[in-house]
Amino acid sequence: MAEQGTGFRLLPVTRVDDNARVPISRIEYLPPDYFQPLDIAQLFPSTAPLEVDLGCGDGSFLVAMALQHPERNYIGTERLFARARNTCRKAERSAATNLRLLRVESAYAVKHLLGPGTVSRIYILFPDPWPKRRHWPRRLIQPDFLKAAATALTPAGELCIKTDDADYFDFIMRNAADCDLFKPEPWKENVPPTDFERHYMAQGRKIHSVCLRRR
Repeated sequence: MAEQGTGFRLLPVTRVDDNARVPISRIEYLPPDYFQPLDIAQLFPSTAPLEVDLGCGDGSFLVAMALQHPERNYIGTERLFARARNTCRKAERSAATNLRLLRVESAYAVKHLLGPGTVSRIYILFPDPWPKRRHWPRRLIQPDFLKAAATALTPAGELCIKTDDADYFDFIMRNAADCDLFKPEPWKENVPPTDFERHYMAQGRKIHSVCLRRR
């Protein structure tokens, strides 16, 4: 599940001393400067369209997409250590070379680490709906986030969203309409289901999806 996106915390990683941070594995990328956009060319062995899975969870969707589309490069973001570790393990077992992980908040990655016009597609799959009204400010997909996502996307780039929460989906669509930076379209591409999607479908829940295309 994609996490909520307000605020930013760099979670501690394994340390060998007070000045060194060690990645979980070769899959995790530690930016040399968390206050500058990533140099995407440093992350991958070849240049390719970049797709980003925000809040990639256990990595099932991210790894499956990387294997299905070796002609694309993939970055997953996940702030929780256990989930990030599981993603790295799956990616290493798959031997995919077009996949990297950032262990940061999703909103921070979009606003500060993804440079303008560098991403062809962003996935937000089953983000935390924060159903109580007083918690709505914690939802990831807010007007300022949509503006940052539009900046990071290439012309006609896509922000692809799935949720089982009808109220949150309406909230997303209202915000997208208000910012006037995206054109809503049906999400037609057949992609692997996430673990959350399989669980919700087994319960008979309706899945709401949309592809917001950058104007």
